[in-house]
Amino acid sequence: MERLRKLWRGRTMTFGVPLLLYLIGGSFGLREFAQIRYDVHKLHGKVDPALKEKLKQNTVTLESEYEKLSKTDLDNWENIRGPRLGEDSRTVQKQQREALRLKTQ
Repeated sequence: MERLRKLWRGRTMTFGVPLLLYLIGGSFGLREFAQIRYDVHKLHGKVDPALKEKLKQNTVTLESEYEKLSKTDLDNWENIRGPRLGEDSRTVQKQQREALRLKTQ
């Protein structure tokens, strides 16, 4: 009988208590996430009027983006690499600027 009590007490402490904490903590977590979701839905309709005006003025269309891309020169581009792990970025940039300066002269 005493052996069964020790066995039961050990299993309860090993499996029961963490499970109970997990269930209680999970319910609070779910409640908090649900509350955040509902708060966001409430605030979704309430947008600052100045922000609305700014969004109305800043209209980007597919056609305007296509025009920007069509104006760019995609045939003549230069691949400039960044510094590698062991390199100092400032020295690499100086070398690239010097090479570009010599190329344009």
